[in-house]
Amino acid sequence: MIEPNVAGGLIGGSLIGIASLMMLLLLGRITGISGILTGVITWNKADGLPWRAAFIGGLILGAILYQVVFGRPLPIQMQASGPLLMVAGLLVGIGTRLGSGCTSGHGVCGIARRSPRSIASTATFMGVAIATVYVTRHLVS
Repeated sequence: MIEPNVAGGLIGGSLIGIASLMMLLLLGRITGISGILTGVITWNKADGLPWRAAFIGGLILGAILYQVVFGRPLPIQMQASGPLLMVAGLLVGIGTRLGSGCTSGHGVCGIARRSPRSIASTATFMGVAIATVYVTRHLVS
């Protein structure tokens, strides 16, 4: 039997790939969560508000479905304080604007399309993430 953590990762990763492919084939759109969420927040009816709202709703419902199927919350433990998470979220938001997209748009869809800009962006995301983890775990105590 596959453990729930492994099964969740396999199922979740597969669903991300399928959803990204369906979005491209059916709507001709790249699945970038920051762009989809921006369209919902700005209430952009001309650019497909219903599908954007359904997509964001599906992300939320996915976590609820996991709890129903496995009978427990997602196995995620936050090791940072609320204020630190808010600052981190703000920085990520600024980064998605500066990088013209987020990790899902560049990392999942852009690399699959062999976009040089997405490859460079994803390499930057990963490099900064590696440096951040190193600094926070080994240099700051």
